[in-house]
Amino acid sequence: MNYYESLSEEAQKKVRELTGFDGSELPKPVRRDMSHDRANLWRPAYVRDVEKIMHSPYYNRYTDKTQVFSFYKNDDISRRGFHVQLVSRIARNIGRLLGLNLDLIEAIALGHDIGHTPFGHAGERFLNELYHNNTGRYFNHNAHSVRVLDGIFNLNLTLQTLDGILCHNGEFECREYRPEPLDGFGEFDKKTEACYTDRTAVERLVPSTLEGCVVRVCDMIAYLGKDRQDAVKARLIEDENVFGSSPIGSFNAAIINNLIVDLVENSVGKDFIMLDKVHFDAVKSIKRENYEKIYFDNSISDGYDNIIKPMFARVYNSLLDMLKRGDRSSVIYRHHIDFVNSRRSSDDYEKTEPNQIVTDYMASMTDDYFIDLYEFLFGVKSGIEYKSYFDDMH
Repeated sequence: MNYYESLSEEAQKKVRELTGFDGSELPKPVRRDMSHDRANLWRPAYVRDVEKIMHSPYYNRYTDKTQVFSFYKNDDISRRGFHVQLVSRIARNIGRLLGLNLDLIEAIALGHDIGHTPFGHAGERFLNELYHNNTGRYFNHNAHSVRVLDGIFNLNLTLQTLDGILCHNGEFECREYRPEPLDGFGEFDKKTEACYTDRTAVERLVPSTLEGCVVRVCDMIAYLGKDRQDAVKARLIEDENVFGSSPIGSFNAAIINNLIVDLVENSVGKDFIMLDKVHFDAVKSIKRENYEKIYFDNSISDGYDNIIKPMFARVYNSLLDMLKRGDRSSVIYRHHIDFVNSRRSSDDYEKTEPNQIVTDYMASMTDDYFIDLYEFLFGVKSGIEYKSYFDDMH
């Protein structure tokens, strides 16, 4: 019997009134049933997930990982750390209105990008190419987020949180998001492994909870207008008016507000969430405009393809050589393998396949760490030219 169940009926009613807790979260399925890790009245299952993620070894690294713009010294431009907070805030606003579990939403949102590479989606593409060429397997940041939280560091998160993280990808927009039942960790592990062996598997992922569906759509809502704001701050575009009018607005605040309202109005009381056709078509249009005017701009893509991509290849091959030589004094041992082992219940991480270790290490890096590592390994400057705070003063 847990603490809640031991209370009198009157005391249970008081707890429900004060906290909304009714005992239904005791317990949630986790990989390991450990007495010190079981949900209770003070720390329900998803609250534990949130706190485990926030205190996990790589969470701080969000701060220096690119969202879209890498080569700017500008503290007003979003990094990935702010993106996950924004996803969490928007998703909780929607979840509260739909009567969903806000702690589960927060856990999924805060953990969803923890496996992301430095240099945003460009870094993800480069690492995927290297990993695939060496192993025949694919790298996807959503599956790697699960690996970080459930494999490299087994935090014993709930199945619902891990599944929401795996299925979060906001690059694949849908008008309707209908949860698909998930029958335990066995089925979840098959879904995760498919992302490594089937190039198209990530496109077919569907969350098993409404909370996961909300986070998935909010991953997209969070960046549509914010990337436009950041493009203005980066002086890539003059202002958001260059995009013209849209039924959901052209500015970040309007886009977020209008999509929240439409999503809630079309989803209340349903076992799925959806946008109406006008708002969904507007989302697709805004994404297309962002790609044309921001993401495919030569000043961004050329820096990644001409400078960062060759650096990724050179670093990857150098780190792989260190592992094959078993050089325990090298950086991949001292900064990565030893670090990981010190935060695991076992010290057998180095038995992992070498390409996977290199991929784990590179994905964990922040932008600045990657640049410093490159210069440390090869004794040459990276060649990256950052846009200064004071470029407009010349």
